[in-house]
Amino acid sequence: MPTQYFATHFAEHQRVIADCIASIQPASDAAGEAIISCLGRGGKLLAFGNGGSATQASHLVEELIGRFRDTRRALPAVSLVSDSGVVTCIANDFGYEALFERQVEALATTGDVVVGITTSGKSANVLRGLKAAKEKRAVTIALCGKNGLERGIADHVVSVPSDNGAYVQEAHLMILHVWCIAVDATIKAGGL
Repeated sequence: MPTQYFATHFAEHQRVIADCIASIQPASDAAGEAIISCLGRGGKLLAFGNGGSATQASHLVEELIGRFRDTRRALPAVSLVSDSGVVTCIANDFGYEALFERQVEALATTGDVVVGITTSGKSANVLRGLKAAKEKRAVTIALCGKNGLERGIADHVVSVPSDNGAYVQEAHLMILHVWCIAVDATIKAGGL
């Protein structure tokens, strides 16, 4: 394999990460604080996305229920992409665009945090899931790429400054890990 693939991908990744450091920390920090506040009140986190974003939603949930770095108590979180029976039932009976909306209607309560991940910012089922969460009076967080979301779709929008899906997803994973670091630090300090 030509070595330029490696060097080019990593160099562009570094540029995107530098742009993230320069522009999205306040939005990411506010979203992380919303997660900590929700968990501190006894609420739960719901997460969803499609494709690679689905795996990241599940990754966030497993870090909260299992552990990130340190062993600590399990935290309430649910991935809305993991139950094949639910996913196929909703997609078959209501259409794929209703996939997350229907689950949020069933599971979200006031004050929960709902995290929708869409690299394009245009995934109809993610947008409908976030809208349903707002109707349930949950706090909404969207992770997306540079195109962002339509105004008002989510309470917290963390837009990675890139339109390349690979770089957006790589940055999303780093953001999820930063949130986990903050959660663990808050628990260790006795604040959660």
